Amino acid sequence: MPKITVHRKAHFNAAHRLFNPNWSDEKNFEVFGKCSNPNYHGHNYELIVSLTGEIDKETGYVYDLGKLKDLIKIKVEDVLDHKNLNVEVEEFKNINPTAENISVVIYNKLRVSIPEHLDLEVTLYETPRNYVTYRGA
Repeated sequence: MPKITVHRKAHFNAAHRLFNPNWSDEKNFEVFGKCSNPNYHGHNYELIVSLTGEIDKETGYVYDLGKLKDLIKIKVEDVLDHKNLNVEVEEFKNINPTAENISVVIYNKLRVSIPEHLDLEVTLYETPRNYVTYRGA
């Protein structure tokens, strides 16, 4: 059977602050610019979750996109939407909530529920022009 990639797009809003607690405010501003604002700032994140695998002979699906929609809602949107990532999301208590790190956290949350025979890819848009893609380690 041919390998196909299916995609599900999702959205969430969240605030964060990029900073290294071991650095001075000046150094954080030098590295992270206005994203190191101590009062935080927000983004309208766009998420694309992609699964690649063979088409199932019985269903015609690679993966049921309705199930993927529900999984993203429970594991990602319900956890991250309208949250201050630095303050309210456990995974970011000790790591900087950059787009890179957010995409890894999302990947890890989803990977445990996605069948192993499917390849998982997470693309996270922080802005329409700035985005990252993570395919696992």
